[in-house]
Amino acid sequence: MLIRPRRIRNTESLRKMVRETRVDKSSLIYPLFVKEGTHIEEEILSMPGQFRYSVDRLPYKLEALADAGVPSVMLFGIPDEKDACGSQAYAQDGIVQRALREAKKQCPELYYVTDVCMCEYTSHGHCGVLKGDYVDNDETLKLLAAAALSQVQAGADMVAPSDMMDGRIRAIRECLDKNGYVNTPVMSYAVKYASAYYGPFREAAGSAPAFGDRKSYQMDFHNVREAVKEALLDVEEGADILMVKPAMAYGDVIRAVKEATNLPMAAYSVSGEYAMIKAAGKMNYIDEARVICETAAAAYRAGADIYLTYFAQELAQYMDEGRIG
Repeated sequence: MLIRPRRIRNTESLRKMVRETRVDKSSLIYPLFVKEGTHIEEEILSMPGQFRYSVDRLPYKLEALADAGVPSVMLFGIPDEKDACGSQAYAQDGIVQRALREAKKQCPELYYVTDVCMCEYTSHGHCGVLKGDYVDNDETLKLLAAAALSQVQAGADMVAPSDMMDGRIRAIRECLDKNGYVNTPVMSYAVKYASAYYGPFREAAGSAPAFGDRKSYQMDFHNVREAVKEALLDVEEGADILMVKPAMAYGDVIRAVKEATNLPMAAYSVSGEYAMIKAAGKMNYIDEARVICETAAAAYRAGADIYLTYFAQELAQYMDEGRIG
């Protein structure tokens, strides 16, 4: 035989030389939950190994991430008080705003992304203000823009709206520009599906809707052409980075959006993905480390340039060990 594909698989060094998908630590973002109170480092039951941190405990985790080589975090806030309009999302002394000020002071070398949504802050758990039982899209845009602005004023390096309201990228972009933050990028959750994979996150952030579901604004998981449409709209509205969420079961969507646009592509490996791997690893049904690496490589192979994952610290270690890279 003249053609033998196995020739280039004979040694580890050769396999790495011809590797098609390459990843490094600079692409990792670690999602972090911050809550009110002091001296709190509270494990999330459905996400073993993940914690809710009070502002005073947050720097210890940030330092560990920085030491591991994880360059960026995304902050999610858990307020003590919630109301119908989610006012703590855009309060100057809100939990994320206070966390940002402390984080920038204690660990300025990290890059801080903030989730912009209302679900953690509203008493009803939906991602916007209600008109009856329906989320009022256009009224919500004003609050999302206010939340993004307050986070940037508190020190956010990038904002990431996850609400899936129509027109929110334009609303946030225009608000930031008007207030002088023309160089602050927006990473859009452009393609966010109404997914069962979010279950543990809703426990972690206390953000489950009090009634109904989010299918009137998050996407139907059967659709991919709609994902491309959503992404192209966000490009027109001024998004700087696009995201597909979840990651594990949506490689085809990541690829479709990547091919249809020219912006950097992020993929969010969500709480359910993390919980499944941890549960199977605990039962010794899988080699946890190898599955973490393989799952991450699948997202990058599909087209992700940025990977948001609760396994970011482990992946940084595995890159050092040469298990993935």
